[in-house]
Amino acid sequence: MATMADVARSAGVSIATVSHVLNDTRPVLPHTRQAVLDAVEELGYTPNTLARSLVTARTRSIGLAVSAISNPYFTEILQGVEAAALEHGYSLLIADPHDDPAHERKIVQLLHERRVEGMIAAPSPEPGELLAYLRRHRVPAVFLDRLVGPPTDDSPPLFDQVCAESTEPTAGLVTHLSGLGHRRIGLVAGLPGLSTTTERITGYRLGLAASGLPFDERILVHGDSEAAGAERATAELLRLGSRPTALITANNAMTIGALRALQSHGLSVPGDIALCCFDDFAWADLFSPRLTAVSQPSRDIGARAVRMLLDRLADPDRPTRTERLPCTFVHRTSCGCPEERNPS
Repeated sequence: MATMADVARSAGVSIATVSHVLNDTRPVLPHTRQAVLDAVEELGYTPNTLARSLVTARTRSIGLAVSAISNPYFTEILQGVEAAALEHGYSLLIADPHDDPAHERKIVQLLHERRVEGMIAAPSPEPGELLAYLRRHRVPAVFLDRLVGPPTDDSPPLFDQVCAESTEPTAGLVTHLSGLGHRRIGLVAGLPGLSTTTERITGYRLGLAASGLPFDERILVHGDSEAAGAERATAELLRLGSRPTALITANNAMTIGALRALQSHGLSVPGDIALCCFDDFAWADLFSPRLTAVSQPSRDIGARAVRMLLDRLADPDRPTRTERLPCTFVHRTSCGCPEERNPS
């Protein structure tokens, strides 16, 4: 295995110069830099990142704590985080908190003990222990998808955070369905305590008000952000004497659960009940009917989280901020609208 000394001999420079090129710690003349890079390529030299971290006190690694990594939405966020991290020379250490506050605190500590330079996390519904640990140990961190509110309404957030808009897009789904004549529009909401759940319920109620429809708490149920919970919650709605004629599901996993419940009750979409969902996913266009959805910029959220973390590492004292990225309404046919035909 080639060593740094082998690279230095091949390039005709000192070991210190090789180190400066590889670690970008001092300006080096362009032709000298290229000679070093050519020698690295020719010899197949691989830097010892562990040794480098001991010298520089930097690991160039980021901890990522995200639940439900198998969910396509979070998978795309992960892809955005990974691409942005690699672009800036960082590696990822990934763990799943399973939306359990105690486990969340434990894995964040484990990632911190692995000397990650910063943390990106989607907080659980009860993030008190997480917040306490990050603040006590002064860990640079960014929250994504799920926000943690500031101590008071007029103060900045405790940590940098980035998410998609939730309130207005959900309201838009309600007004779209009401515009099609629906008066009983149900919502399968997510796990209580999550900011995404709260904001989508707010959007749902705003959409009802904008449509002149009353709020009926009986047709707002919680699917707890997962398929099995949504299947149970949807079945509850279908047992009502006056069940909804349209349904909104608040994430993609719950859309699957709701569809299972509708199928098991012999109901068709949109013939018996219209359906719109928050979260688009790769195969939503392959369902019959095709799913009308709100699409979140998941990869952009992941990439933005990395850039915010790098900004924090470069300037630890900068003010914290919250960024919200816009969503896109994807109009298909599960809402009851006819298939749009391409002009011939």
